[in-house]
Amino acid sequence: MQYLDEFRRSDYAQRLAAAIRDEAAKLDRPVRLMELCGGHTHAIYKYAVDAFLPENVRLIHGPGCPVCVTPRGRVAHAIELARQPGVILASFGDMLRVPGEKGSLLKARAQGADVRMVYSPLDALKIARENPDRRVVFFAIGFETTAPAHAMAVLRAEREGIRNFYLLTSLVTMPPAIRAILDSQELALDGFIGPGHACSISGTIPYEFVAEEYHRPVVVSGFEPLDLLQSVLMVLRQLVRGEARVEIQYKRLVRPEGNPLALARVAQVFEPKTVEWRGLGVLPDSGLQLRPAFAHMDADLAFPEAVPRHLEDPKACECGSILRGAKAPWECRIFGTACTPENPIGACMVSPEGACAAYYKYGSRLQEGAI
Repeated sequence: MQYLDEFRRSDYAQRLAAAIRDEAAKLDRPVRLMELCGGHTHAIYKYAVDAFLPENVRLIHGPGCPVCVTPRGRVAHAIELARQPGVILASFGDMLRVPGEKGSLLKARAQGADVRMVYSPLDALKIARENPDRRVVFFAIGFETTAPAHAMAVLRAEREGIRNFYLLTSLVTMPPAIRAILDSQELALDGFIGPGHACSISGTIPYEFVAEEYHRPVVVSGFEPLDLLQSVLMVLRQLVRGEARVEIQYKRLVRPEGNPLALARVAQVFEPKTVEWRGLGVLPDSGLQLRPAFAHMDADLAFPEAVPRHLEDPKACECGSILRGAKAPWECRIFGTACTPENPIGACMVSPEGACAAYYKYGSRLQEGAI
């Protein structure tokens, strides 16, 4: 198939759904699959992919939203930096709306802080170039997908001799989160729908431990409804055969070795770091920090007066449990009432990749069907 509408054809979806029902019937038990990308969660809700699955196959929404997994304490730290004299803090639009301890970055901007929305770390670098008398901090979030762009911004700043550009890093990698979820035994998961965008950078080799150590199949999926249905079918066929392998459904973008050039740039600039995730706690070597050669751009070192700290989410918010797959959005008692996209209490309601925001927008389609 070559064109986008071909990946959304209802007749193809019905054929895949029939094949899924046949395989699920052979298992004759509940099957729980976790998708690992917020883009997948969004597509599942938007196109009502759940409606095409038999009753014994359930999709569980995992920690695939980079905005959502950024812990509350890190958001509060960014707000504290934004309020420092002479600082311009830049980040992606969704990140500006995530609640911290005392409001969001948008609220800090309304109170006088110089907070700017950008679409790329290179936009933040341009701000630093144009404001040599100010210190520009880019609040860097994301999974493997965005790490190369951050690495290139650092390398360009170094090449141009820009000394007023800093990264406040909250970059994370997915495999340690999968290990933490499996080790917790909080969920009885049968397999995973792997993150297509992240794997386009990292490749699939980092996910082989899931099959080898935990005997769970992983199928890396694209983002259209037919991609997701085919990926579910591929996982079910592995389960029926008693197999556990890493497969690529998203072959038009993902290769087992990933993107070697992007990986080389990331490795040149960053090294692993133990970091906190919202809902999952502190995970060893699950984050990225600047290597010593680029430490002069590390905001954590450049601003010792701003001290990072751990902050719990509001007690009424179930975002952490939703990110672990332990609860669904509608099981949170403030979902759609006190917590809405216009007035988010938790991060899962802010980003369109968050499960709460996606369900709030598209939830009714799960019953109606959308393809």
